[in-house]
Amino acid sequence: MSTRPNQSKEESGAEISVKGKWVRVPAMDINGKTIIVRGRWLKIACILDEDWLETGLEDPQLCVQKLKEQRSNGMRADIFSFTQKLPATVPLYEYPSEWDSIAAIRITGFKEWWEKLPQETRKNVRRSQKRGIVVAVKELNDELINNIVALNNESPVRQGRPFAHYSKTFEQVKRDYSSFQDRSDCICASVGNELVGLLKIVYRGDVASILQLFAKASHYDRRPTNALLAKAVQLCEAKGIGYLTYGMFNYGNRTNSPLREFKIRNGFTEVLVPRYIIPLTEWGTLCLKIRLHRGPIGILPPRIIAAVVSARSKWYHLRQSMSRCSSMAERPRL
Repeated sequence: MSTRPNQSKEESGAEISVKGKWVRVPAMDINGKTIIVRGRWLKIACILDEDWLETGLEDPQLCVQKLKEQRSNGMRADIFSFTQKLPATVPLYEYPSEWDSIAAIRITGFKEWWEKLPQETRKNVRRSQKRGIVVAVKELNDELINNIVALNNESPVRQGRPFAHYSKTFEQVKRDYSSFQDRSDCICASVGNELVGLLKIVYRGDVASILQLFAKASHYDRRPTNALLAKAVQLCEAKGIGYLTYGMFNYGNRTNSPLREFKIRNGFTEVLVPRYIIPLTEWGTLCLKIRLHRGPIGILPPRIIAAVVSARSKWYHLRQSMSRCSSMAERPRL
């Protein structure tokens, strides 16, 4: 899973969720925004909860100044990075920048979105209804949290990699889903009393962003994710929201993946927004020049990334199969 921010923070730092685990990172408040610093050999300062905030950064120069003045080891950063918030796609500043590839639906109305969908996607939404899927917005209470625990525990592997939320306790799941409660909804797909899919959506002014979307593989033929996305578009239309976003469209140089194809089939398109990368140290300037700030997925060629992803997926599936065989062998005979 990608990094998932949390709203709670203390004077000594802030807590963020990385691959499903909460970790503390250095943090400081600058003009109402919490700036955190991540990384080891290259320290990058960024805005906590940036992908889920209602407003963008208003005074980047003040942040640059404050970060350059830092003397504590924790808050000394090599690069400061921030992005513009939709619908501002034209660069507003003259800092060094790159383009973030955002997966977005421009909400002009449910009917317009529906008519632009591929025929197969529309059929999938109808199939979900015919096959017993009921979609509704539900309150995050103890019953729903217990159902999410069961949803998490269907399989330790999802999309070819270990599922970070597998085997989490009630309290851990409650903490994960308690962020942004005053401006978010949990859209649930159920068959009878069984929760088979979940979409958490966060409202950010004129933009709504999908924080979580997954479903039980055992109910794949019912197409719960298609039904959940249709409900999300309906909610956005009812609230007068201009954009629905779902993470990145392209992740670095990885331009071909099942998730990307799923987004395309459900009406998401690429929207480019400026991301500013401001060097604060000589090391940051050098890393920016040779593009080390992008990480492996932003440096390696697409064919290499595809080969690594394929090999990783096969390895995890093999390991899971071996684990199942081991469990069967260890069961006592009756």
